[in-house]
Amino acid sequence: MTSGKTWLMWDEAVTGYDFGPSHPMDPIRLSLTMRLVETLSLDRETAVRSVPAAGDSTLRLVHHPDYIDAVRRSSVEPAPPAEEYGIGTTDTPAFPGMHEVSSLIVGQSVAAAEAVWRGETPHAVNFAGGLHHAMPGAAGGFCVYNDAAIAIARLLESGAERVAYVDVDVHHGDGVQAAFWDDPRVLTISVHEHPRALFPGTGWPEECGPPHAAGGAVNVAIPPGTADAGWLRALHAVVPELLEAFQPQFLVTQHGADTHVEDPLAHLALSVDAQRAAMAACHDWAHAHAEGRWLALGGGGYAVVDVVPRSWAHLVAVASHAPVDPARPVPEEWRRTVYALTRQDAPRSMGDGGTARFRSWEDGYDPADDVDRAIMATRKAVFPTHGLLA
Repeated sequence: MTSGKTWLMWDEAVTGYDFGPSHPMDPIRLSLTMRLVETLSLDRETAVRSVPAAGDSTLRLVHHPDYIDAVRRSSVEPAPPAEEYGIGTTDTPAFPGMHEVSSLIVGQSVAAAEAVWRGETPHAVNFAGGLHHAMPGAAGGFCVYNDAAIAIARLLESGAERVAYVDVDVHHGDGVQAAFWDDPRVLTISVHEHPRALFPGTGWPEECGPPHAAGGAVNVAIPPGTADAGWLRALHAVVPELLEAFQPQFLVTQHGADTHVEDPLAHLALSVDAQRAAMAACHDWAHAHAEGRWLALGGGGYAVVDVVPRSWAHLVAVASHAPVDPARPVPEEWRRTVYALTRQDAPRSMGDGGTARFRSWEDGYDPADDVDRAIMATRKAVFPTHGLLA
C-alpha cells in the first residue's frame, strides 16, 4: 500500500467559481471549509497541493472542442450569449473568468487522480470538485466542466482498466454517467433523490447501460424524506457487492453535502453524521476493492455555513486517516471567522447527533417500505448483469 500523506488540493483561486450574489452555489462554502480544515489542524495531516489549470487537451478528454470555445468566449466581459451550450441560464450563468477557474478545478482533480495512480499518495481530496452535471457539450446544474469525468478519463488514458465512481450527492450524477455510458471499463453508481422529485429528472433504476456495457450504470432512486438509517441502508445494500464483483483498480467518489435535512434545494433528511459514515464506508471500500486508491470530491451543498464546511472537513479527516469525532465541539476560532465573514452563527458541534446505524439488507426485505422497494428496483435491474442475485 502506498505510504505518505493524503493530498488535499487547494488554491484560493477556486473561490472565483462564483455565479453571483443571488446564486445558491456561494463560493464562501469553499473558503469556510478550508478555514475549518486549518482550524482543526487537518492541513498538517495532509499534503496541501496547488497545481496549474487543465489545458484544452485535458478538457477534450470529455468535452467537445466547440463547447470549450463557447465557455472561453463566455468568460469574457461582456459575455456573448451561449445558451445553446447551457451557459447563460439561471442555473449556470456566465461570469468573468469562468473558463479559467473551471479549468483550475479540473486540473486539481486530474492531478490528484494521477498522483494516486502513480503511488505518490494513497488518497486525494478535492472538495472544490465533483461538478458532475456538466455534459460533453453543455453546462448544466451549476457545473461548467466535469472534473470527475475528466479525472476518470485521464486514469483510463494512463492505463487503468477498471474505474468505479460512486456518487452520493442528492442529485443524479448524470454527466459522469453520460460520459461513460458505453464504456465497460467504468462503473458509475449514483445514490440520489428520486428523479420524480428533483433535478435533473434522470437516474431511474432502469438506466443501466447499453447491451455491450450492461450494468455499467447503477442508479438508486431514494424517496424524498429519507433520513440517515434508510439512506445508509440503501448505500450498503447496493455499493459493496457491486464493487466486489467489478474489482476496480481505482475508486472515485463524489460527496455532495446537499443530502442534508437543512439543504434548501432538496428533500432528503440526512445528518452530517450519516454523511460522515458514508465517507468512512467509501474509504473502507477503496481499501477492500481498489488497493486503497481513492479520489474523493465535493459536489453540491447549499447550506453553506451550517452543513458544507463540517461535512467536507470530515471528508478531509477521513481521507487523511485523522477522523474527527462528530461530538467534538466546533473550534471557537472558526465560529468567529464564520461570523466575521457571514454575520451568521456557526454550528457548535462537528455532528448533528445523527446516526450511523442502519438495518443490514441481509436482515430481510420489507416490501411495504419505500426505501426497500427502491433498493430492490436497482438490484433487480443491475445485479444479474454482474452475476449477482437480486
